[in-house]
Amino acid sequence: MAGIEHRDVSEDEAGMRLDRWFKVHYPGLGFGALQKLLRSGQIRVDGGRVKSDTRVQAGQKVRIPPMDIDAKGEERTGAPSGKELKHSGDAELLSRMLLHEDDKVFVLNKPAGLAVQGGSGLTRHIDKMLEAWTSKKGEKPRLVHRLDRDTSGVLVVARTRGAAQKLTAAFRERDTKKTYWALVSGVPRQREGRISTWLVKEETPDGDRMRVSKHGEDGADHAVSYYRVLEQAAQNLAWLEMEPYTGRTHQLRVHAAHIGHPIIGDPKYFQADLNWTFPGGVQNRLHLHARHIDIPHPSGGRLKVTAPLSPHMVQTWNLLGFDQNGPDYGE
Repeated sequence: MAGIEHRDVSEDEAGMRLDRWFKVHYPGLGFGALQKLLRSGQIRVDGGRVKSDTRVQAGQKVRIPPMDIDAKGEERTGAPSGKELKHSGDAELLSRMLLHEDDKVFVLNKPAGLAVQGGSGLTRHIDKMLEAWTSKKGEKPRLVHRLDRDTSGVLVVARTRGAAQKLTAAFRERDTKKTYWALVSGVPRQREGRISTWLVKEETPDGDRMRVSKHGEDGADHAVSYYRVLEQAAQNLAWLEMEPYTGRTHQLRVHAAHIGHPIIGDPKYFQADLNWTFPGGVQNRLHLHARHIDIPHPSGGRLKVTAPLSPHMVQTWNLLGFDQNGPDYGE
């Protein structure tokens, strides 16, 4: 049992309910016990009495009375549990994906085939793996955007609650620039262009699928993408740089197919005819990669990160003689 202590509320905890604050820092303290300490005035904020629904602010001091529980994050001794060993493996895999790290943000290079969130039949995904990077304060890193399971590349993760709010707002307000690389069938006649459609989600035996719809159709959302041709292999294949202005499910994949140039290896939107075969050495996998992101950093300024191509796309780029360094995005 420790004596009385005072803990500062961090900037990222500003606006958090006091009961939530205690759950993060002292998960072993039950709600009933917390209420008793609050009613008796043993827990105070900046010297004043408070209630469980009081919202704390950055820089305030929380008075912590003697309790028979440890704060989350204290060191423990003994052999690691099975859960700890699993987390160790997850942490190692996440570390291999790491492109950028600071006190607010992680940026990962997500491999193709690894889901970002859980779903039917999925036992491993980024969101679950991030538990391995839970901070000593008990904060698990938070997802702020998504990538399709078969899409590789840049994935931004917030390390704190406050960073997550700012990054989520940047995506919502479209104050981000996301650049993707894709290999498509054929070569668009226009070297660059804008694709604008309405998209609606429909259920199929193979899972959810998006289709181009009409304005006013129930459930339809407007979607806008931009593209330009960076290089081509005769008239058979084209390397596109694509930018989604909106963020609809499967947006770039549907838009590429909509203009008659579906992304190579796309199991949902590339309907190859009987005369089409994959060039030798090109794997039948989705050739879509989140190459670069430019986003406001939660602490100010801009965060710009580029992700190297996934192995199967490196193989294809080498086969076709494309320069995998590509354009300079000015990091």
